[in-house]
Amino acid sequence: MDQPGAGYREIQHTADWQLEVWAPDLPGLFEQAARGMAALAGIQLGEAAAPAQHLEFVAQDAESLLVKFLGELLYLQEQHGLGCERFDLAVSEGHLTAELAMRPVIALEKQIKAVTYHNLAIQPTPRGLEARIVFDV
Repeated sequence: MDQPGAGYREIQHTADWQLEVWAPDLPGLFEQAARGMAALAGIQLGEAAAPAQHLEFVAQDAESLLVKFLGELLYLQEQHGLGCERFDLAVSEGHLTAELAMRPVIALEKQIKAVTYHNLAIQPTPRGLEARIVFDV
């Protein structure tokens, strides 16, 4: 889903991958982070639908929720060969609920090992919320 004022871009990083994401709100920021992570890995999804996934996480802050969410997407990709096509996310007060439309992953250019907490901070900016996420590759 394209949101006005939302997006992602790769930032040069010495050893790992870094992604800058922005959106008007937390659900949009989480979606852009997931889409950006998939783009960095070069994921291509197949045509067939896979079973939808329901996820719920509780954490002390939004940054921890983001790491848990992206980590679960990596798990679904690695262990079940699934990638997310559509996101329905609700984020509030340390709680995330996600309904995800999934498809099988048919191609992957590069494996992401982990989502890190390195310098991770979700910050308000004039364009909404923004974060930089470092991925271990």
